[in-house]
This record gives sequence, C-alpha cells and structure tokens, in this order.
Amino acid sequence: MLQCLETDGITNIPVLAQQESENVTEIYIENQPNLQQIKDTDFINYRELKNLTVTDCGLLFISDRAFQYNSKLQYVNLASNLLRDISWKVFHSLPLLNLVLRDNPLTCSCGLFWLQQWQMTRRADIDSQQSCWYNDSSVQLDRFMMENCSVPEVSINAPELPIKEGGNLTFECRVTGNPLPSIRWRTEHLHSTFILERGIWGSTLELVLHLLNVSYVDNLHNLTCEAENEAGPREAAVQLNIEFPANILFLKVPEQQHHWCFPFAVDGNPPPTIKWLYNSTPLVETVYAYTQFIPDSDDGSVYHGCLFLNKPTHLNNGYYTLIVENALGRDEATTFGKFMDNPFDPFDPEGIIPVLPSDPTAPTNKSNEGVTEKRDSSLLGVSVAVGLAAFACTFLLIMVLVINKCGQQSKFGIHRSSVLGKEDDLAVSLRFMNFGVSPPSSDEGMLDSGLSSFVENPQYFCGIIKDKDMCVQHIKRQDIMLKWELGEGAFGKVYLAECANLCPNTDKMLVAIKTLKDANESTRQDFQREAELLTVLQHEHIVRFYGVCTDGEPLAMVFEYMRHGDLNRFLRAHGPDARILDEVKMPPMGQLTLLQMLQIAAQIASGMVYLASLHFVHRDLATRNCLVGEGLVVKIGDFGMSRDIYSTDYYRVGGRTMLPIRWMPPESIMYRKFTTESDIWSFGVVLWEIFTYGKQPWYQLSNSEAIECITQGRELERPRTCPKEVHQLMQGCWQREPQQRLVIKEVYNRLVALVKNPPVYLDILEIPAGDPKPPRLTDHQHLLQLSFIIPQTLPPLDQTRGYRVLTNVNEANRGDEQEVSMPQVPGEYLRVKAQGFSLLRCLNTFSLSGARSCGRRPSSCENSRAKNGNGKRNIAKKNHELQD
Repeated sequence: MLQCLETDGITNIPVLAQQESENVTEIYIENQPNLQQIKDTDFINYRELKNLTVTDCGLLFISDRAFQYNSKLQYVNLASNLLRDISWKVFHSLPLLNLVLRDNPLTCSCGLFWLQQWQMTRRADIDSQQSCWYNDSSVQLDRFMMENCSVPEVSINAPELPIKEGGNLTFECRVTGNPLPSIRWRTEHLHSTFILERGIWGSTLELVLHLLNVSYVDNLHNLTCEAENEAGPREAAVQLNIEFPANILFLKVPEQQHHWCFPFAVDGNPPPTIKWLYNSTPLVETVYAYTQFIPDSDDGSVYHGCLFLNKPTHLNNGYYTLIVENALGRDEATTFGKFMDNPFDPFDPEGIIPVLPSDPTAPTNKSNEGVTEKRDSSLLGVSVAVGLAAFACTFLLIMVLVINKCGQQSKFGIHRSSVLGKEDDLAVSLRFMNFGVSPPSSDEGMLDSGLSSFVENPQYFCGIIKDKDMCVQHIKRQDIMLKWELGEGAFGKVYLAECANLCPNTDKMLVAIKTLKDANESTRQDFQREAELLTVLQHEHIVRFYGVCTDGEPLAMVFEYMRHGDLNRFLRAHGPDARILDEVKMPPMGQLTLLQMLQIAAQIASGMVYLASLHFVHRDLATRNCLVGEGLVVKIGDFGMSRDIYSTDYYRVGGRTMLPIRWMPPESIMYRKFTTESDIWSFGVVLWEIFTYGKQPWYQLSNSEAIECITQGRELERPRTCPKEVHQLMQGCWQREPQQRLVIKEVYNRLVALVKNPPVYLDILEIPAGDPKPPRLTDHQHLLQLSFIIPQTLPPLDQTRGYRVLTNVNEANRGDEQEVSMPQVPGEYLRVKAQGFSLLRCLNTFSLSGARSCGRRPSSCENSRAKNGNGKRNIAKKNHELQD
C-alpha cells in the first residue's frame, strides 16, 4: 500500500521503481491541494492496483486514458476534490465495483449522462445522493433532466453473405445521436484491402467500408462499427462469411503424448471432410487410431487436431497422408511416422539357414571330395566352438546381472528408517519401522543408484521377495485398455481401464491404472520400491495391487478399482449436507446410519491391524486415502491423487515437503517422528471424520492455529452424531504420550463389539412441511417413547427454543447430557424420536448451525478442551422452564 498523508507534500502521482510499484495494490492520497491532475502515464507502473483513493485534494482534471494500464482497478474514491466534469472514457474499460465522486462541483451537463445511467442501474454502487451544480445551485443527479442528450444509435447495412474468396463487399454504417457523435470502423485486424467513404444525410452520419479482393484469412472475422459522444459509446458488428477451398496449414511428424499424435491444422469454408491414408491405403479409424479435434474459437474457421495412435509398434511405421476436401477444392499432405525400430532388423534370418544342393543325389567330384570335406568339417568345428563360447559368456553375464539385481535388499526392509529424510521428500507414503539397526550400507546405496531401467520379466522383483507367490506380476500393455481418466496425482495420471488375462476366472475386469509421468532414475526407483511394498501388502481391507506394466512408456501400476472413490467424498455425499455440497438429490443410499459408520471404521481398523502386524507405518491415514467399493467395502489405499485434490489438507514445509498436520500427533509435528502410535492418533482423527460426514479436522482454524492446538494438547470436539463409546475410543487414540494410546488391535475389537451391539442414539428424520404442529409438552416428564416435532421456520433468535436430553435414563443421576443440534431447513420440520430418553429442561436458545448456541462457544484453540487423563467433557448447564 502506498500512502501520501502529509499535507501539501506532492504535486503529481508518486513515481516508484517498476519493481516496487508492481507490488502496490492500493494507493491512498489525502490533503494534497497541489495535486491538480492525473495524466495518461501516471499509473503506468501500477499494474496490480485494485484500490485508489484521492480525497480532499485539488484535483481538477483526469485524462480519458488515465487508467488504461490498470485493468484490475475495482475501487475508486475521488471524493472532495474540485472536479467539474469527468468523462465516461476514464472508467469505461474498468471492472469497477465502487465509484465515489461525492462533494465535487460537477456541472450538470450531457457529459454526466453516463453517471446518471450508472446511478439508475446501480452500477459501481454509485451514491444515490450524488449531486451536480446547475445555475449555481446543487441538484440531485437522478432528478436532473438531460435535454438534447442521448447515446448514439448505430446500424449496419450489410450485403448478403457468404461470398467467395476474391470477391468485393460493401458495408454501410449509419449513426444518429445528440451531441453529434464520432464514428469509425475497427479495421486493425483486417487482412483484406479496404477503402473508407464518409457521408452525412441530415442528422445521420454514414461511414462506408469497401472490402476489395477479400482474403480467406478474414473468414468469421467480426467487423465492428463504433460511435461515441459525450453521453456514451455504442457499437454494432457483423461477421464475415467467406467461402474458400479446403487447405492444410500444417501436418507435423508424430510426437509422443499419452498416445502418439500427428498434429495438424486445416481450414476451409464450407468445413472440409478429413480422411487418412497409411502407405497409400485408406486408414480405417478405430479405438486404436482415431482423429480428435481441439476447439479453438480464437482462430476463425481453422480446425486443429491430432491423429492419435494408441500403443503403435514397428508395424505402424510408415507414411501417413492427410486429405481434406470441400465443394471448392482439395488438399493433401504426407509425413513419415516412426514409432520404434524393428527388433529383427539387425539379423538376417535367412543367413543362418544352410543352402542345400537342388539335387542331393547328384554326383560329386571324387578328387576334390576329401579336401572339401576337411574344409567344411574344420569350418563347422570352429563355428560350433565360437557359438558355444559366445553362448556361455552371454549366459554368465546374464546370471551375474540377475544375481546382482535380485540380491539387493528390499528398499522396504528392516533397515528402512521411519523418520522423514530430506525436506523435499513427500511425507505421505508407507514406510517400515526402524528397529535401531544401522542404515543401508554405502555399497547398497551405490547399487541403488545404478538402477535406471526395468527388466521385462514375469519374475519381476522376484529376487527381493523370497516367497514365489509374492513376486510382482508383470502385465502386458496389450492386455490393458484405457477407458477414461479418473484424476491426476503427484506422480502421474490415474485411469479406469479394462485388463485382460488378469484373473483365471474372468476374461476382463475393471482396474485402476496409476501411470508414472516422469520416468527419470529417481522416480523409477520410487516406482520399484512402491511395487515391492504393495506386493507384500495383501489383505481384504488393503486395496489390491495386481502388478506393473513396464513394456514401454509410461510405466504403470495396476490396482483394484473401487467404484465409489475415496471415503471422504463418499461421506460428504451421504451426509446431511450432501444437497448443499453437490447441488443434486441425495444419493440412492441416503444418509449413513450409525451402524454403517461403525462398519466403515471397523474395516479401516482391520486394515491397520494388518499393517501394524507387519510393522508398517502409514503416516498419512485419512478418509481421503481410503477407498469405497461395492457393498460398502472400505479399503486403505492411495493412488497419490489426494495431495492434489485435497491440497488444503496438507501443510507445506520448506521446499516440497507436505505434511497432513491436522491428522498428526504432537511428536510427529514437532520432531517428524512417525510410528505405529502416530498411526493410532491418525485413526482417531479418521473416526472423527467418519462421524462428522467428512468434515476437515479443525476446519475453523488455519494450519498454524491447528498446529498450536494439537501441540498444546487440545482435542477435536465430540461430533453430534457420535456415541459416547466411540468418543472414548477417539480419546484413547489421542493420548499425548504415545505409549498411553490404545493399540490398534484393541480399537478394532471394541469397534467390532459396537457393530454387533450398536449403542442407543438420537435419530433425526426429515418430514415435509404441512404436518401437524408439535404437541405441548410439560416439564420433568419422563417418556419411554418420545416423539415430537420442532418447526424449522424459527422465530427471531431471542424467541427460539432449545432442548437438552439425557443420553440415557440410567445416566440421569450422573448428569451426563447431550445437546440436540439440528440444521435449519426452511419450510420443513424435523421429527425427533428417542428410545429410553428423558426430556430435561428447556434452554433459552436453540442450538442451530450458524445461530447463537446455549452458553458461550469458544473460538480458535478454545474450541476444543485440553486433555486431562480420560476426564469427562464439562458442559455448562442452564436451567430454564420447559416451553413449547
């Protein structure tokens, strides 16, 4: 922000160095009587300027082009200056939200017609009390009658279109207005030759545009006639329609994108038809070879596109010819496409086959027979010896390479540290725990760095994983048929695909394909390590990993496809706010029940029990990294997309390190220490996510505030739909000391028990408007079955009513109570049903999302209480008489 407040300090707009002025978004100038004008170039360096205030100054004049370089200017305050007139041209091209011109001696004239129109249409929030001066008296601008003042009227008399290339066209632009307007054709982008001819017919101005030998480049070009006067601007336009033969602008050699692409651009009017030849024979388009156009509305009638080839081989090398044709002409172009070398080119298959005589029984020359036989025998012996030696050397070399490759220790073996290394590593992958053994040796590190490619072998990575059934499966690229893109993650795109020959019982099955977009040495090593790890992880609640595809680029991993996507979106789509979030009807499954939420939590806990048994630390356990399949089956798995889709869930530290701090315990935030106990903390947050239908933990706080709360021992509030037993599980996961936290096996067992015997909870059901009004209830009335209706069209805040209910009749003596919180749905009612509940007392306010709640609601870190052992939540009670 640039401020000029010292009285009589400047006479012109301050000029800063370009580097400094580029960062200025607001300028405030006050009490500068010698600042009398704003010129064309005063704001040339303030291109990021959004707010401008020049008040109580001696400003007399503002150039029409004063703000031509300030396209982001939204607020202009020119109050209390000496402006007598100001043109519409000053603000015409600005995205103004607010314009203040009060307390200026503006003269009531046609030059303020634009301001009067802005005031009437409420544009730029013009003050309704804006005034001007007429005959030495102040007049309300909206009441002043502008005589002989109007914005120009523009009309174009155009010839019949289309016209063929090379023809001539004439366009007549007629303008009327008072005061007399100026008129012009915008011709700066025309490629055709043109002549302008002016004329006046009474009060009508005419400007005739003659186009000579029209060029096809001007096809679909908009011809605009503009007129303006003191009152304002007006314009009219007509589009050129020029017919010309089809032509090819360019056809390039193929380039490798996701598929191979022959880029091209063609033009023509009428639009041309397109066909391809491959080695002079027609190319039939299929799902493996097809043409796709890329829309470009800014390039006239030009069609940009690609001929895509999906996984071509050396058999597809050859000449590709593009042919375009319309009613006026035809054009063609040819280019050569080479996708890979023929693997058999270096050898001559016929050369190693001996040529036999045409007649094996023909007589031979006896005198030369012995010499020939000896020579042939010696040559044969030498050939056999050389061949055997070459074979032996080749075999030994291959064996050495295989032993070196397969003898490596797994990158996820016992030597792997569980603490984050370099700062530019992403702290979000599964890692093996460190049991205090020494880190990998330098020899092993050198061996790792030498890895730069993969061997296409069905026994891929078999040397690392000793169990034969645990080898990484190699999947042929020809067995994979991509269907569409599911998303893009940190390391590449993820696709839905059909995969053949994957399971013996099915011919084809849907899978998710994770591709590697950057196949350098480092990412290839990460790719290998991840494949090794995922092959080890085989559990019913871990997303299944089928194998890798390494024959060609990009490298890919094949995973089980989970139809309903990530758990976080699933929870939001099946929560109370689904209609608000997606603006669609509630999904067929409806809102999740308590039992279903407990089942989801138990499945995730089952997967975590398995990981803990292998001493694996997940480090990024969250609902966004769990996937949902058919039948509400939930599995732990991350295709690497969550860091892009849920970027707000991560906190960037240093260079590229991104930490999910809202799911991390204090020791992980402060010391980057990740253990199975830190995963237990994260699981408690996952429970909280499930019972809030996918809300972000600490959603009301910034990342730094969330870090402060977690490190100070604060806890997330108990979700409204969360039973006490589940909340106690959360608290057991959130013990500050890692050793005091529950073990995942115990958490799993308690969740399974809750699934078998769900606790009693409050069920809130929506019913349509028009139902009977709620019955009158009396105080201290204990009901075994309570059913009442609360109107959702609530009275003003100070007249609203609320209720507290005991969570269980048996807990009445202990005083545990739970607040009934209901979202507002205008025009509808909510029915509350409860089994074995007791109505306690009425409160003076109704707990409502966005409304005042019973008692003070803490903010920031106070939003959650500090942890003190396993203490109960302290709720301030208010006793008021029960009312309707």
